[in-house]
Amino acid sequence: MKAPSLRLDRLLANMGYGSRREIQLLGRQGRVTLDGAPVSDVEARVTVTPDLAARMVVDGEALDPPPGMVLLLHKPLGVTCSHKEAGPLVYGLFPPRWRRREPGLSTVGRLDKETSGLLLLTDDGALLHRIISPKSHVAKRYRVTLDRPLRGDEAETFAAGTLMLDGEDKPLLPAEMRALSPMAAEITLREGRYHQVRRMFAAVGNHVVALHRDRMGGLDLPESLAPGAYSVLDEDGIATIFAASAK
Repeated sequence: MKAPSLRLDRLLANMGYGSRREIQLLGRQGRVTLDGAPVSDVEARVTVTPDLAARMVVDGEALDPPPGMVLLLHKPLGVTCSHKEAGPLVYGLFPPRWRRREPGLSTVGRLDKETSGLLLLTDDGALLHRIISPKSHVAKRYRVTLDRPLRGDEAETFAAGTLMLDGEDKPLLPAEMRALSPMAAEITLREGRYHQVRRMFAAVGNHVVALHRDRMGGLDLPESLAPGAYSVLDEDGIATIFAASAK
């Protein structure tokens, strides 16, 4: 697929760097460079390729990831996957100008306020819907800490594909569970119902006290990525989400 081209002032305005007038001023002052050379004519068109962030500097800093970016965030506890709710939001973990980007950044699914771990965000709506589509079979793995010891029959119950959650009329898809200790487990889902892991353990008489997602598809949360930190996925990283070998 051919990479799109845009007028530079429009591109930078859509990325939250300011109004077109402000961006024209940046250009006249030599504060925008491409491949080391000043770009004084910000009405010129540029090809929007993934390497543009490595080639362009705006006001002394490397260009933010261009449209089509996918972020892997280590979501910390206490922040909400929302644009509007009260309290700390995941979007507050990124540069303020990213809130002015168009198209905007959205979470790929949600983790509740008291759940930590791997969260993807993107401004690519088609990719977002592809990841969350049931047809993609993107599995999600969680580490669960429980209030009471496991009974021993949970893995069989979750794998049966017959478990009904309170208030629902459709059984859950089969899920895989592996005990890690008497009060901890690893569970892999292939659907994403509201508070699903917490409600599954409630259905078998237990209570989740801590929940952490460490894998999505074939993509693992790097151990080196601290809570609140994020990285930009390249094409290989994005492909890993859909890896056929994902468990």
